[in-house]
Amino acid sequence: MELANAGLHVVALERGAYRDTSPNWSYPKAADELKYGIRGDLFQRLSKDTVSIRHSTDGVAVPYRQLNAFLLPDNVGGAGVHWNGQHYRPSPEDLKFLSHNVERYGAKFLPEDMTIQDYDVTYDELEPYLDEFERLCGTSGQAGNIRGTLQPGGNPFEGPRSRGYPTPALPDTEGALRFAKAARELGYSPFPQPSANCSQPWTNQYGVRLGPCNLCGYCERYGCYLYSKASPQTTILPALMQKSNFEMRTHSTVTKINLSPDGKRATGVTYVDAAGQEFIQPADLVILSSFQINNVRLMLLSGIGTPYDPRTGEGVIGKNFAYQMMSESALFFDKDVAINPFIGAGSGGQQIIDEFNADHFDHAPHGFIGGGYILGGTTGGRPLQQLNVPAGTPMWGAAWKKAAKENYLHTSRVQTHSSVMAYRGAYVDLDPTYRNALGMPLARITFDWHENEYRMTRFVTDRALEIVEKMNPKSHTLTMRKAGDHFNTRQYQTTHITGGVITGADPRTSAVNRYCQSWDVPNLFVFGASAFPQNFGYNPTGLIGGLTFMGAHAIRERYLKAPGPLVPV
Repeated sequence: MELANAGLHVVALERGAYRDTSPNWSYPKAADELKYGIRGDLFQRLSKDTVSIRHSTDGVAVPYRQLNAFLLPDNVGGAGVHWNGQHYRPSPEDLKFLSHNVERYGAKFLPEDMTIQDYDVTYDELEPYLDEFERLCGTSGQAGNIRGTLQPGGNPFEGPRSRGYPTPALPDTEGALRFAKAARELGYSPFPQPSANCSQPWTNQYGVRLGPCNLCGYCERYGCYLYSKASPQTTILPALMQKSNFEMRTHSTVTKINLSPDGKRATGVTYVDAAGQEFIQPADLVILSSFQINNVRLMLLSGIGTPYDPRTGEGVIGKNFAYQMMSESALFFDKDVAINPFIGAGSGGQQIIDEFNADHFDHAPHGFIGGGYILGGTTGGRPLQQLNVPAGTPMWGAAWKKAAKENYLHTSRVQTHSSVMAYRGAYVDLDPTYRNALGMPLARITFDWHENEYRMTRFVTDRALEIVEKMNPKSHTLTMRKAGDHFNTRQYQTTHITGGVITGADPRTSAVNRYCQSWDVPNLFVFGASAFPQNFGYNPTGLIGGLTFMGAHAIRERYLKAPGPLVPV
């Protein structure tokens, strides 16, 4: 949209189909848990294209066959269609995580194999673009810090913002109210989860109008039938599709970014259409903005940048793959406590505490860095994927049915949502064995948990359990990764995989500069979570949006006037 507004002729190539709020997600067919939640109608067909995964560099990678640990999108709008809408900003220290932690705790505090890095941008520089993305989404919430003045009811740990959220916070669910009360009694400062689910009608800067959320509970894995969850379909496409200088081609799978003979300029891309025919699309400017893992694979397939080598630590493409680590407790109350979990939103109606996220507390006594936020409330009560039963309940049969019936209306959740650092042995390369339906090598992920994250999640989860105890349920369950557990692709946590085309100030250790412009090919920009040098505790979309607006602004205001590197090499 930004480039079309600048007068450029823009062609968008999308591997998947075009889907829109109407007719694809009109009610009631949008609320189909079997179609979207279980069968994953919005996701990539893994029989045609997937990734392979292993735990270590000497392990054997095998193809990822079920959509669990992360959800690969496959339609116009990508993961922006099926996300929950959690819309966080980074803390100021998240953007300078290496230098901040070294300054506070000393270089020896970090494990030897940890490869975290700084972004080449400060929070204050990025703030106008974080704000612009919130305006685009109509984000609801309660500001905690406006121009250095703390605001009642908001997050006291957030960086200063220039103004409040576009729309007020969504109303709390019963589970969130009970979580907030218990947290306050323990001395914490709970605040409403910032949400890209509008709480009231909002018209954004592109003239697109979003409607208010009704807490239907169908967010993650679903398109929004109320035009209230921020997605490309509800924020950008209605305006963009009207532009005569914009063209979208669906079912067009890009297989390579083409380069000039000297390899220093992108000349366009090669793609394959639905009929299997191969085409070349020439371009003066190439924007790579697909899901994280596909960004990395296309850079590797195109021979742009030096592939990362974990043995030497040299190279940049594929470096610093990361995920996130969560824990969850399901709380079961007596029948006189009406939680009504079917009232919920993917990111609204919940309360958060941020005391144990980022570097908001002293890590020195605990032997780890990073952290996470603690969340209380429900995102919905869908019967197939969101129904909890007490520990010890059989997996099926009459006893399971009885427990489900007795507990459904009286159940809530408390979760931790935490960071994962980057390590020398966590990376992405091209699989030497497995290929997709087009004959392209799969992206191979090498990743496992580390001691830093085991310690971190134990600490943050213990704080969450103190809140659970204060909420006084009759019983609760706990799911938590512990030392010795391997990364398990069968378990869903988040879709937040990051890294591989990371941003930074030094072309020897990063793939793109502060504007997400390739160090090697200056007319190529790579936007997305692939730019993250490590993964922080917050959900990534707010930071992705801020970095993208910052890059788009630099293209419009500087690159188009003088094409070339925006940061001297």
